[in-house]
Amino acid sequence: MFTRSSGPSIARPVTLTQQVAEQIAGEILSGVYPVGTRLPSGKDLAQRFGVSAAVIREVTERLRAQGLIDSRQGSGCTVRARTQSTGFQVPEGRDANRADLVNVFELRLDLEGAAAALAAVRRTEGDLATLEAILLALAEQRYTPNRAIELDIAFHVAVGDATHNRYFKDLLQYLNVQIRESVQAGRTNPIAYPDQPDDVHREHVQLFEAIRAGDPVAARAAAMSHLHNAAARLDLTIQGRDALGEVSIPG
Repeated sequence: MFTRSSGPSIARPVTLTQQVAEQIAGEILSGVYPVGTRLPSGKDLAQRFGVSAAVIREVTERLRAQGLIDSRQGSGCTVRARTQSTGFQVPEGRDANRADLVNVFELRLDLEGAAAALAAVRRTEGDLATLEAILLALAEQRYTPNRAIELDIAFHVAVGDATHNRYFKDLLQYLNVQIRESVQAGRTNPIAYPDQPDDVHREHVQLFEAIRAGDPVAARAAAMSHLHNAAARLDLTIQGRDALGEVSIPG
């Protein structure tokens, strides 16, 4: 069972995902899990730390993004290095300031716009079925913040998967997990945006419909419109984008 630290409280508490990831990273560094060996299964890790399968999925994605493990569906997680990679990284939720978040959202605008356009021309019936299933679950769970954010991330990752370029999927999953706390904050701001769950759901549906229609222009516009709105819900302003002549789909 995972136990939280009994040390002094801090203004921004460490999430369960961060605590579990840091503990496993420490065990990799100390040699408990040597390079080349597999981590315990997700089910075993969830039981050990007393957390949900969703938390373990985020932990393994974080460790993979740090270059500590390789993860493949059906093959588990294999330790690839004892120390974190110094390659491309973005700040995690607790470390990101507003300027960081603006820059990440700007990166997502172009990345997810391109991914949506590719998904519209490459998607299979299986991809559409996956996206539709996630949307149906979101429709039922959009007022349950923790579940809604998991499904929100899954939807964006599934769009990346529909490009049939694994690096779109991997990078989208990494970015979404890294700023999960900020996205969740945007989903739980009922005073400023009382209709937010319904608005976000309509934006996701609009993106799905464009992908299903095989329209790359509409899909790119829907993805970028959604991300502009998501940034606005976090009171983030992305400067200078108007000069690029971006198009958007009216809400």
